[in-house]
Amino acid sequence: MTETIRIATIGDADAVTALTRSAYAKWVPVIGREPMPMQADHAAMIRDHRVDLLLVGQDLAALVEMVQGDDGLLIENLAVEPKFQKRGYGRKMVAHAEQLAVCAGSAVVRLYTNSQFEENVRLYLSLDYEIEREEPLNGGVLIHMFKHVS
Repeated sequence: MTETIRIATIGDADAVTALTRSAYAKWVPVIGREPMPMQADHAAMIRDHRVDLLLVGQDLAALVEMVQGDDGLLIENLAVEPKFQKRGYGRKMVAHAEQLAVCAGSAVVRLYTNSQFEENVRLYLSLDYEIEREEPLNGGVLIHMFKHVS
């Protein structure tokens, strides 16, 4: 199947909401509440940030939401549709964000995840992200990570 990455438009908001809710649903029993991305205003996210979509054929498989800041590019949200998980699409979207950061002249990519999302923490560590700090949030711990890119 053909894989295509494109920038999301406001017309994609419902699909982005559905994918995000589906991707994060497995974490609700782990943390006892909906993770913050499930509660986000995805139309505003598309309007205010850059959101790139990975399509496999006609199916929306993954997305990455990015915010360019003075201290580098922040990956605000990375989500992979469950039926497309374990195929390398999360890694592909992180690499895509890193390439965009380099093209924008950013030397650092930042992201964060809940400490209880152990699978995500392992993924980011395997991609050479380092833990910068930990922060208490909503009864849990948010792990801030970064990677130098060039």
